[in-house]
Amino acid sequence: MSAFLERLRKYREDRGVMASLRCVLVDSKRHRAWPALSRVGIAIGNQVSAYVAGLFATHPEETSRGNFGDTCKSIEFKRGERRTDDSKVTPTERRFQQLLSSEPGAELHERVLHMVLMARSQGVPINYGKLDMDLRFWGERARTEWAGAFWAQGTTEMAEEDI
Repeated sequence: MSAFLERLRKYREDRGVMASLRCVLVDSKRHRAWPALSRVGIAIGNQVSAYVAGLFATHPEETSRGNFGDTCKSIEFKRGERRTDDSKVTPTERRFQQLLSSEPGAELHERVLHMVLMARSQGVPINYGKLDMDLRFWGERARTEWAGAFWAQGTTEMAEEDI
């Protein structure tokens, strides 16, 4: 478990700190997040943990289970998206494919943020500790784990259990 996540949880109800942390998600406002990042114990230069703190401030509902592939599958389930035939992909599945093809940096962060906003709208919790590690070491391992979780056999039953 990331130590910064433990400290971050203590500020969950502090609307000022959470608002400041969300500023890290906007390039022109990033400097407004620096005092809050310091308070939470995140080095200003630690872009991944700062970004995850901003995501947490956007949607603080969390879980300790699964990875971001599980989160995206739960979003798809909650949105009621069903494949009508094997050749069609659902809108969430298409977004997830684009996410997996993202390169580290702004493109990846933009797509993860979009999925976090979708998770918030559907009430789907996120494993921020795992997300922090996966974004820090973004590569084939993380992509494969997320894809395996999203397209696993019996995923519908798992998504139903998470609701």
